[in-house]
Amino acid sequence: MMNEQMNQQQTPPSNYLVFAILVTIFCCQILGIVSIVFAAQVNSKWNAGDLEGAIAASKNAKLWAWIAFACGIAAAIIFTLLSIFGILAGMSFGGFDM
Repeated sequence: MMNEQMNQQQTPPSNYLVFAILVTIFCCQILGIVSIVFAAQVNSKWNAGDLEGAIAASKNAKLWAWIAFACGIAAAIIFTLLSIFGILAGMSFGGFDM
């Protein structure tokens, strides 16, 4: 049964390793590392003949990369809003008077 599935699909599923690494560097390190771990499992499971495991690891790598990306974007938005509100609050209390 496994050989039939391997014959149907000759290329391994995408491992999303580049996406996982970029998200780890630029967005959210902790969740990005989770994505890297799953991405690293894709090819090894494929080479071992575990098609279902390779597909599951691929889906998990993609899922965690997108979650890390969303957390990074959310953190950037929150940081920007807090900076803007801090500047406005400082201006309203005369904190920038020279």
